Amino acid sequence: MKTKLTLALEKTLYQYWQDLGAYVVEEVTMPDDQGIVDTLVLDHSEGHQVWRCFELKVTKADFHSSAKLSFIGNYNYFVLPTKLYSEVKAEIPAGIGVFTYQPFSKQAIAASTIPITTPGQLKIAKTAKFQELKVDATELATRFIASLNREVVKAKRVEKGLDAFSTDQLYQALKKRTADYDIYNPDANLYDRFVEELNNDTIAALQAEIDALTEENLNLRLQQ
Repeated sequence: MKTKLTLALEKTLYQYWQDLGAYVVEEVTMPDDQGIVDTLVLDHSEGHQVWRCFELKVTKADFHSSAKLSFIGNYNYFVLPTKLYSEVKAEIPAGIGVFTYQPFSKQAIAASTIPITTPGQLKIAKTAKFQELKVDATELATRFIASLNREVVKAKRVEKGLDAFSTDQLYQALKKRTADYDIYNPDANLYDRFVEELNNDTIAALQAEIDALTEENLNLRLQQ
């Protein structure tokens, strides 16, 4: 599960490269046991294809994790909160760049005269050094496209709403919400609201059927 801070870094990084006209996707699995790139960017700003890989870290423990660093692109970077960068600066490998993240204050957001589309801003704290790709370019492009397709599928499922999910998936989602069940506040419980509305709909349907039968019975009596 991604932390709120990780999601903030991810959203800001995505928008940063989108604004520069690059193509961006998160969580791209690499071939040949090269791990998973947190964010992969296909950049054409230099007149040809340039691949940029980003590893997002929000704590020292995260930075020192044994998880494989997928620095297989032409340029490779860490994305770190500004405070964390100051703590691990000496440990950044040669050739690896760093983007630092600083969240916007509530006051800055409130005072802004233009729409704020990200929770913070990025700054290039250390430039990355060019390297040749460490995976086959065609294979990298294939993995990139597959990850983009995954995101399109997600978006289409959202667009289709609940119709895109099976009954079992809906049941499991409803079941998860029982963890916060509040017996003293039934209006706040999705399950109680669903059952109440279902009962009300059932009662209304039965009442309509009774009314129709009563009317039919009355008509039959009048014909006698």
